[in-house]
Amino acid sequence: MKLWSILGNSQKLDGGAMFGNAPRAMWEKWSPPDEYNRIELACRALLASPLNGKTVLFETGIGAFFDPRMRERFGVQEGRHVLLDSLRAAGFGHEDIDVVVLSHLHFDHAGGLLAPWAEGRPPELLFPNATFVVGAVHWQRALKPHPRDRASFIPELPGLLQASGRLEIVEGEHCNALGETVRFSTSDGHTPGLMLAEIVGPETIDGQPHGGVVFCADLIPGRSWVHVPITMGYDRNAELLIDEKRVFLEDKLARNVHLFFTHDPGCALAQVVRDEKGRFGTAHEVAELHARLMGQPLAA
Repeated sequence: MKLWSILGNSQKLDGGAMFGNAPRAMWEKWSPPDEYNRIELACRALLASPLNGKTVLFETGIGAFFDPRMRERFGVQEGRHVLLDSLRAAGFGHEDIDVVVLSHLHFDHAGGLLAPWAEGRPPELLFPNATFVVGAVHWQRALKPHPRDRASFIPELPGLLQASGRLEIVEGEHCNALGETVRFSTSDGHTPGLMLAEIVGPETIDGQPHGGVVFCADLIPGRSWVHVPITMGYDRNAELLIDEKRVFLEDKLARNVHLFFTHDPGCALAQVVRDEKGRFGTAHEVAELHARLMGQPLAA
């Protein structure tokens, strides 16, 4: 199996919102802001093939479904659907994708499911041959958003996914489309039922898989958020997220599961480490994946 990091449309969002209650004097060292206090963010997907005999895309980024006014409001930098271009550069079309795994349905993670905006054209679902995998708890949130995060959802998307006839709702650790090759866990700190997908590694030690890759989604958007106290202003419950993140990182460190980041503009994949004071960090950072063999050491 090989892995690709697939860039989608990029964003610039307010740095204070992205780093919650962390002072600017701290976060600006990690993510220098522009004159409008915005920092650069990627919307990166992970492509794996063959995985359970299928071509699988983990998330789709923000895409190009916004009209020009909304695109400016949310700092989307490109008008075209960058994810489709990136897939083609890797040798794939959106028609080639067999499974799309969605950690959650916020627009910056699921907007790439839709065709680019065009005047007078209703939203149109891409990926005509894919099964769409969504967690059960979060699916209910998407159907009935809370006022706190209603603006983060695309109102038409749940109906389009249901109408496709290719929606799979996941309630446990595995889904029918991917079997035992991907293991799911959930987090509620950012949004209820955020689904964290781990591509199971090649080794088994004491009955547990080692050496896999986990899509960190918005539990850990990038390297800076590996620091346990750092959360986003967008998170639903920052204290819960901190507790979830600590358990998550301890587990990935113990099993040598590598972290895949969606929003970090400079790093796609890294190994989690811990220093003598117990603080988590990253090592062996990889900026891009181009048909990288699963299980290849990050130091290689």
